[in-house]
Amino acid sequence: MPDGSRHHAPTMKSVRAVACLEAAKGALVLIAATGLLSLVHENLLAIAAALIEHAHLNPAAKYPQIFLDAASRLQDTRLSLLAAGAALYSAARFIEAYGLLHERAWAEVLAAASGAIYVPFEILGLLHHPGWPGAILLALNVAIVAIMLQALHDRRTRRPAPRAETQKMPR
Repeated sequence: MPDGSRHHAPTMKSVRAVACLEAAKGALVLIAATGLLSLVHENLLAIAAALIEHAHLNPAAKYPQIFLDAASRLQDTRLSLLAAGAALYSAARFIEAYGLLHERAWAEVLAAASGAIYVPFEILGLLHHPGWPGAILLALNVAIVAIMLQALHDRRTRRPAPRAETQKMPR
């Protein structure tokens, strides 16, 4: 790697790791969207009741009843909209991952901003319900923001490659 032509190697490894994480999030949400679409035209209340029975839960209890109520209110249109939203989110994650893998500044800005958006909500969540899952998510998003800010800083402070002197062409 010539000096000044790319980010520092440790930063780029971290950026690539973030790209892989974003691609994995996109794939997971795409799978969920596919699952939602497979439920269109199905009797969701019957499926929810079967899941509750399979888990040996009391359908009259509070949380199973909330699940049954939600299943009874979901219509095909709402499921399709949820699947479309999930597909758009997935596409955004894949585009971000592509940009990060190809060292695009716009992707680094997008990754820093999308990670930073969650931080205040995760802090509030930890204040109200302290626990390891929330702490891990907060640490992960803070690390992503820090990695992206470092990558942007590296991009800004690296020395540009010297330009070759252009020779004047005779007319």
